[in-house]
Amino acid sequence: MTTFLSQNVERLQAPEIDYGAVAPLLIVLGAACLSVLVEAFLPKAQRWPSQVVLTLLTLAGAGGALALHASADGTAPQGKLTLAGTIAVDRPVIFLWGTLLLLGLGAVLLIADRSVEPGGAFVPEATPSGGVFRTRALAGRLEMQTEVFPLTLFALGGMMVFVAANDLLTMFIALEVLSLPLYLMCGLARRRRLLSQEAAVKYFLLGAFASAFFLYGVALLYGFAGSVKLADIANATTATDRSDTLLYAGFGLLVVGLLFKASVGPFHAWTPDVYQGAPTPITAFMAACTKVAAFGGILRVFYGAFEGSSWEWNGVLWGVAIVSMVIGAILGLTQTDVKRMIAYSSVAHAGFLLVGVISLNDQGLSGTMFYLLAYGFTTLAAFGIVTLVRTGDGEATHLSQWAGLAKRSPVVAGVFTFLLLALAGLPLTSGFVGKFVVFAAAVEARMAPLVVIALVASAVAAFFYLRVIVLMYFSEPAADGPTVSVPGAFTTVAITLGAAITLVLGVYPSFALDWAGAGAFIF
Repeated sequence: MTTFLSQNVERLQAPEIDYGAVAPLLIVLGAACLSVLVEAFLPKAQRWPSQVVLTLLTLAGAGGALALHASADGTAPQGKLTLAGTIAVDRPVIFLWGTLLLLGLGAVLLIADRSVEPGGAFVPEATPSGGVFRTRALAGRLEMQTEVFPLTLFALGGMMVFVAANDLLTMFIALEVLSLPLYLMCGLARRRRLLSQEAAVKYFLLGAFASAFFLYGVALLYGFAGSVKLADIANATTATDRSDTLLYAGFGLLVVGLLFKASVGPFHAWTPDVYQGAPTPITAFMAACTKVAAFGGILRVFYGAFEGSSWEWNGVLWGVAIVSMVIGAILGLTQTDVKRMIAYSSVAHAGFLLVGVISLNDQGLSGTMFYLLAYGFTTLAAFGIVTLVRTGDGEATHLSQWAGLAKRSPVVAGVFTFLLLALAGLPLTSGFVGKFVVFAAAVEARMAPLVVIALVASAVAAFFYLRVIVLMYFSEPAADGPTVSVPGAFTTVAITLGAAITLVLGVYPSFALDWAGAGAFIF
């Protein structure tokens, strides 16, 4: 009896936790809980400065902890498994966590800004006159809805868990933690509230379907491998007495859930409506950070669980990548709204990223992560520019309203032009380097036909970027056209950060490429 009890006590012992490795994650999630308490107990007038300071300190502290862990001489330089093997902190995860924290900093600055739109882009009360503010004084009297800050931290924490999850069940929990706050934040727009709430409902409903696909896929893969750990699934794919039906069905359903979150066509239906309806700072946060988290999870799953069976699914994902690139490039040409245009651009870029993912080589891994870093900062800065061009009813997102913008504000038009050229992939921008390294990885993996299709799609997509540039520089501004707001300090820093990194990564990309290629996933 004593032996039996001692054996069970040993089994019930708490798992060892490497607090140094998971410190950035604990800081973000712990601060998110603290932020909820701040929201609950502080007077309304003190919430905004307290939440901004807490959020910025959280990101700085998590970044410092990450840098300390990355620079420390540990016993496992290639990475560590912790929390009973459910979390892997390896070199790719360190890169992705650093990318998420930097992009989260830029997004938080856009969210916190209250100068571009008096009172901020979020408001708790219903707005008068159908959502249109009659005067700036009335807008200024409305307080910002500061619940957005803990929601942002929870979403960011979920993203960090998602890219580091070493089993599918942990990944599913992280998927819900990052998704649920985003559903809420999409409906918090001050202006055009009905459009914002419609976007939130669409995102929630489609996201629920995608989560169901993901979870059903996890169940089938558990039936196939007898485990939800990525390494165990990989080992099971090499066995000959397993049911291929469970493997194929589980893999297909799992991938649908992942591709939905990454807005890869044809699983992109939510993207244009949500990008257009959500508050623009939240759109920037989703476009940058969610893309990094989604593809970080896709990389981990593909390299960890399904690399050995790639010959069975590689052709299907070729088709998915082609469909995504074609949808993004062709439908982007038809858009008349700037935010919807960038949404379809996101779908096209998701196809380019998928080309790097399915290369399944070291160059593909490092190239895809570099692409995520480059694309994230370019998109973040682009949405920051969108917040500045305004009419009396809010942001001027219709393309016709951007005619002659260079004559009204040469600086804003110049920065936006540079960002559009980066999205198009022109040289001396991070977009060019990102596409080059991803396509080079695909060529090395003998996927030259797919690269040719990607180059054609890139050329087609470049047209709608150039169309906006021509409109800004070679059209006359309307007499009653929009004005360009003077950005506050937060928005200025966010746009400058995004544009500067876009330039630096285009001119001197080697340091980021070396960082991205410093190691491989551990399982």
